[in-house]
Amino acid sequence: GADILRRAMGKKKPEEMAQQRSIFVEGAIANGIPNKLATHIFDLMEKFAGYGFNKSHSAAYALLAYQTAWLKAHYPAAFMAAVLSSDMDNTDKIVTLREELRRMKINLLPPSVNESGYKFNVIDAGSIRFGLGAIKGVGHSAIEHILNERGSGGKFTDLFDLCKRVDTRKVNKRVHEALIRAGAADGMGPGRSTMLASLGKAMQLAEQHLMNINTGQDDMFGLEINTTGAHAGQAHVDDDSQFVYADDWSEAERLTGEKETLGFYLEGHPITRYQQELGSIITTQLRDIKPGRVVTVAGYIENIRTRAGMRGRMAEIRLDDRTARVNLTLFTEVYQKYRSMLITDKLIIARGEALEDDYFDIGYYIKVDSIYFLSDIRNKFAKLRLNMNKNMLANGMLGEIKELLLPYAKHTRPVIIDYDNGSVSGRLDLGEDWKVEISDKLMDDLTALLGEENVRLDYDKVILN
Repeated sequence: GADILRRAMGKKKPEEMAQQRSIFVEGAIANGIPNKLATHIFDLMEKFAGYGFNKSHSAAYALLAYQTAWLKAHYPAAFMAAVLSSDMDNTDKIVTLREELRRMKINLLPPSVNESGYKFNVIDAGSIRFGLGAIKGVGHSAIEHILNERGSGGKFTDLFDLCKRVDTRKVNKRVHEALIRAGAADGMGPGRSTMLASLGKAMQLAEQHLMNINTGQDDMFGLEINTTGAHAGQAHVDDDSQFVYADDWSEAERLTGEKETLGFYLEGHPITRYQQELGSIITTQLRDIKPGRVVTVAGYIENIRTRAGMRGRMAEIRLDDRTARVNLTLFTEVYQKYRSMLITDKLIIARGEALEDDYFDIGYYIKVDSIYFLSDIRNKFAKLRLNMNKNMLANGMLGEIKELLLPYAKHTRPVIIDYDNGSVSGRLDLGEDWKVEISDKLMDDLTALLGEENVRLDYDKVILN
């Protein structure tokens, strides 16, 4: 009962406090407290719920608030580096702070085994370097060992040099893989995919080199000894032929590697390509949600947790849209209806009421009543618009457009061409036979042909129930 009263005070809702008044007073009277005194005590609690502080407490908060505001205003990069370092283990907080850095126009540079410290550090007034300690799967002792070796022997020249100079008992293969996926080894080889493919060979050469040193022998196929950029007597591989080449990762693969090792997308986000389009569909980004409102939001599913509810299984989803992360709750009926759409790392659009809840760090969650895929909304509300000029027409692009549209034709969404020959412009609706099914593949192919500025989706009005 005390905890329920505490939560009612925290929510600052007069109607809930009124319900608690009679419960509190009756309980106090039953414990021998006079009615007048019990009422007076509850009046004081109700006043404090409105928001109350002891003066000494308020003074301390005010001083601290002033000091931190002053630091953020006058030393923004140093302040944000300190805040990021203090929350290195809280990925959700880092995501929110990452968006704040964008707003402040401060660059968050990727982690680097040659440039980063354990914590986030200031490069200049407009740049902060990501801390190695925030990379998942890389322990404190491994990082300290790398930093000590870099301090005593200089920067690492490439992946092979890194593997040779560190102790494999402290920096094992899994640590190296995490560093590569996180981008911390960028510049130490032809690319992340090639460095990952070459890692086994690099570690094998490092182990052979260590064995030779321990036995006082040189490898009969010995590598050239180089004393610059590495300890004297250490082999230094600077020949690109040492690498085992692999196809470059796609943007999606690169982002997935960053997310696995950093906990979020550092240099980009898969939602970025849909940002302009989603602006016609959602009502707010996650960072701007106000409790007490029905909202339509979009984001990628971070994780899904199901549990038994009063009426059956329910789900709690963590949604990420780059600006913040928010919890979505699907009660039994809604969960059963949409459970097949709940896929980790999938983009969804969700509609529901934002409600206060002091259980969550951010103070609210969304009670979901409906979920959609972007493809469903596209193929119900969107129009495909293509810009063309006389040069495109002269170059035969109309025929190429026809070939691209043909596999998707005879569906539901209209295709409109806005044509401009320099002196006259017009709009052409391709008609029923050329209505298409809109997909990412079609949009990508058209963009590659016509250019991003000449392909777009228009939404007149999106109504989601």
